[in-house]
Formats: sequence, C-alpha cells, structure tokens
Amino acid sequence: MNAQRHVVIEESPHPESRHTAGARTATAEFLLHHCPWADPDAVLLVVSELVSNAVRHTAGWWRLHLTAGTDTLTVGIEDSSPLPPVARPPSFSGEGGFGWHLVQRLAGRVEVCPQPYGKTVRATWVRPAAASC
Repeated sequence: MNAQRHVVIEESPHPESRHTAGARTATAEFLLHHCPWADPDAVLLVVSELVSNAVRHTAGWWRLHLTAGTDTLTVGIEDSSPLPPVARPPSFSGEGGFGWHLVQRLAGRVEVCPQPYGKTVRATWVRPAAASC
C-alpha cells in the first residue's frame, strides 16, 4: 500500500508572511514526521528558494504543498503567475541568479506545470535505496 501524507501551507494572504521562515519551519516538521530519510538541508533550501521566488516574482498568492509517499517526497509551490522560472547567470555582485540553479541541482526532478490560475513548480526526491527499511 502506498499511503501518502499531504499538507498544504498557505501563508501568502498574510502580509507579515512574505518570508520563508514559516514555510521552512513547517517543512522541517513535516520531514521529521514523514520523510526522515530526506536530506533536510537540501529540501529546506529548495523550499526557501521556491517560496522566495514566488514572493519576489508574483503579485498575488502562493501556496506550499508537501507530499510524502512511501518512497518519495514532493514539494510544490502554486502561485498566481503564469510565467515559468527563468535561469539567470549567477551574479556575485548581489543580483542573485543562484536560486533556480540550486533547485534544479538539489531536487531529483523539477517540473513546471501551467495551471489556469498560474503555475505549479514541483521538486521531487526519491528515497535512496540505502535508506530503505
């Protein structure tokens, strides 16, 4: 049986939540309870980058989804912008350009799915074989 655990964390309607702290805290707790095999540093960095991008590049709402299957973890960010993320050359002068490259490198699979209301960006990890019980 492939039981899934799913949680939705919607913070964007609150002006004080235009940062990643709440999303990171909720993700860390979710990992502890449902995906102890996942690399928390990698997952939390991906969540931070995806939430930061949604805050920075959309004028509307965003929603974080976390889904844990038996052997998978999926982080999804829905937002109101139809525009897909764009990789930019990294800049060491403070202009960014690192986030999307990090997301693609740290997650096992990354997909951008257009939606009628905007888009969903999903990052998925598969449980390493050595971590199987």
